[in-house]
Amino acid sequence: MSVQSLREKINLWLFGNKSVVLGVFKSINIIVSVVAILTLVYYYGFSLEENEKELLFKIIKASFAFYVLHYIVRIIYDFNPIQLIKDTWFEGLLMTILIVEGISFNLFDTLILEEIFTYFEVSRYRDLSTLFIQFYFFTVVIIEAGRSSTYLPRFKVHPATVFIASFLVIIFSGTGLLMLPEMTTIEGSMNFVDALFTSTSATCVTGLMVEDTVSFFTFKGQVVILILIKLGGLNIIAFGSFLALASRLGFGVKQHDVIEDFVNRGSMNSAEGMLGKVILWSTGIEVIGAMLMYFFWSSKIAFDSIGEKLFYSVFHSVSAFNNAGISLFPNGLAAEVVADNYFIHWVITILVFFGALGMVAVFDLFDPSRLRDRMKNPWKQIQFPTKIALYFSLWLVIGGSLLYFFLEYDNTMAHQSLFGKITTSVFQSVTRTSGFNTVDIGSIGVPMLFILIILMFIGASSSSTGGGIKTSTLAIIYADVIATIKGREHAELFKRTIGNMLKSRAYSVLLIFIIGNLIATVVLTITEGHILAAEGRGILDIMFEQVSAMGTVGLSTGVTADFSTTGKVVLVLSMLVGRVGTLTVAFALSGGATPNNYKYPEGHTMVG
Repeated sequence: MSVQSLREKINLWLFGNKSVVLGVFKSINIIVSVVAILTLVYYYGFSLEENEKELLFKIIKASFAFYVLHYIVRIIYDFNPIQLIKDTWFEGLLMTILIVEGISFNLFDTLILEEIFTYFEVSRYRDLSTLFIQFYFFTVVIIEAGRSSTYLPRFKVHPATVFIASFLVIIFSGTGLLMLPEMTTIEGSMNFVDALFTSTSATCVTGLMVEDTVSFFTFKGQVVILILIKLGGLNIIAFGSFLALASRLGFGVKQHDVIEDFVNRGSMNSAEGMLGKVILWSTGIEVIGAMLMYFFWSSKIAFDSIGEKLFYSVFHSVSAFNNAGISLFPNGLAAEVVADNYFIHWVITILVFFGALGMVAVFDLFDPSRLRDRMKNPWKQIQFPTKIALYFSLWLVIGGSLLYFFLEYDNTMAHQSLFGKITTSVFQSVTRTSGFNTVDIGSIGVPMLFILIILMFIGASSSSTGGGIKTSTLAIIYADVIATIKGREHAELFKRTIGNMLKSRAYSVLLIFIIGNLIATVVLTITEGHILAAEGRGILDIMFEQVSAMGTVGLSTGVTADFSTTGKVVLVLSMLVGRVGTLTVAFALSGGATPNNYKYPEGHTMVG
């Protein structure tokens, strides 16, 4: 028998068994992943005896072995294995690492990468790498199960509902993890409401905290918060991948238009490849930010090891770019050891600015192919949404910086040098979307405090990690007001006409945001009477906290921990609504669009 005929017989046998074998592996894959995840939760969340750790670690190693076997089987049964390896290069890389580490561990009783990280004093590498790989594979299983299910098309679920549900799943998963005994330094575990508040704040990249991050949470707890920040920041754009495949769930294109603060129509058409690009670019920016921070940390900070210094760099870089504003320093960046670390302040300022600008705008501005295209064709300009995000963001930063510089010159910045005053002014203006602070917010004068409320209310740009009504809403309303004042028939902006639908949505977002904040503030004045009665506190503190929550900012005058259980729940709801978008929530609650193909006679009344 020739080699060719043998190969043909093998291929025929493989083809005949392909659906059965891959189906069995896929079913087992789900079971293995669920068991592995539960094992990891128990392994990292509770204090265990050595024999218990050994047993659980064997289960984890067995799951690794199954993942490797499953990946090899997929390659064998694929008609184009080379292309499969190229398409799943990241998964293949992880498999290669698992195989190498498995051989190293079984033959030499050591992990190669663990030895490398130990050399650089990065402790607990095994914990982090295992957690990351297991999380990755569990995500892959969920995606594969969703794509392969023949039942998905039978369910008609609105994308707004799915979008909100995706955040709720992350928030409650984070809540459960933060309640595990090993996540906090206290005896027992974190109570449900505080864990829910912290998880929501991290996932919605808000930054309001009821407990001090560095002293209350263990290293494991801090890692969970870091993961929640990353997932919450990615989820806005990652949802674009879902929209690109939404036809499988029976969604219509018109329904996509109601997703507020998402990508523009042109980018949505290519959203299927958006997720990988977003992960690559965002992670790259965060890595660059972490590297800069690593070298710019002040000598005043007494890091215990290189590993701790590296973790602080990564944590603050991810927190900054995702506009979370959560810090590992008591009192945030206003802590004495870092308050005058101005180079760090500038790194965080840049990260926050680009995070608030939005990934769609970042791609348009810095994607190499688009840069080459604009250089080759000078008549081509950046896209209309990018102009809005960039120019209005810059004007808000400039205006906020000047106001802060002059209003707080002899107050919160009295002890600083001129360079320090300029740095602080720009920092606090830019971080209107993130919640980082280099001064005591509670010491800021009332005029600037009120201006910060306005800046937080406006917030970041669309498709970004920040909240607020967004710069696009401000730009559209600005253009319409100017058109009204000048008696123009159409609103114009950057030589483009603003359509009636965009104007309607902009005013709807503004109105809902105003009403939402007013209702929540009224409720908080009832539930938080003890804060209003405290010396030096007033309704401005309550209003500032509420707008900060709904704008997913995280700045606080220092009253977050004093909120009652009811008050914390109000802030949790505000953070969630502010993160997913007011129109998204409104449309999800309305049950769907109701088209009308008729028109009543036009009415007229006096306005103003």
